[in-house]
Amino acid sequence: MLDDFLVRAVLGGLGVAAMAGPLGTFVVWRRMAYFGEALANSALLGIVFGVVLRIDVMLGVVLFALLMALLLALLERQRTLPIDSALSILAHGALAVGLIVLGMVETIRVDLMGYLFGDVLAVSRGDLGLIAVLLAVVLAVLARFWRPLLSLSVDEDIAAVEGVPVARLRLMLTLLLAAVIAAGMKVVGILLIISLLVIPAATARRLSGTPERMAVVAALVGMVAVVAGLAASWQFDWPAGPAVVAVAVSLFAASQLVAAPAGR
Repeated sequence: MLDDFLVRAVLGGLGVAAMAGPLGTFVVWRRMAYFGEALANSALLGIVFGVVLRIDVMLGVVLFALLMALLLALLERQRTLPIDSALSILAHGALAVGLIVLGMVETIRVDLMGYLFGDVLAVSRGDLGLIAVLLAVVLAVLARFWRPLLSLSVDEDIAAVEGVPVARLRLMLTLLLAAVIAAGMKVVGILLIISLLVIPAATARRLSGTPERMAVVAALVGMVAVVAGLAASWQFDWPAGPAVVAVAVSLFAASQLVAAPAGR
């Protein structure tokens, strides 16, 4: 019989992978990896904010992700600095400020390594419940707005002409990304959660002929990476989060040897 904490770890990891896979397809299509990294790094500020004010840490993460999204929206309007450079500055700046504030406030005692690199074996029943709720919300929203999101990913200008609410869909994607980042902190940590969004989706892109199939395959690849990574962590005493990401990278490398579908 498997230990209870290991069962919770597997279930929690599968739940995060199931929502990260389909959402990750939009991250790949829209080239939002840097954007996702900026959101993930801002999560540390959200953690500090939540601990200081004694509110739910995940709520703090979501709030700071929204603040980061507003800052990025403002940066997109300027033309003096390339957007990828602005994203990199925000991402590393948010991480640095979070670490500084964490070090300055002596009353805060936080398992920093657990938040940075994940502590999937510490997933509680409450965490599982929250992951299940977030999974249902993310999948329901993606199913409801799948076609508009596809139009947005193909060409924002054409989508706007067709009546797609571009600004609202951008905000919705930001909220969904923030939710996945908050849920994925326990599984792979805030420094690696973008890997679980990008790598399975990039792997699925090679194996899929349609957007819908890519979303499903991305979720399955993420789930395989979680199960195999946790098994390797248990067997070889590796850190769980990095082990999951290492397996995902291995699956991506293997996918490059497979011929792409003709309909792709």
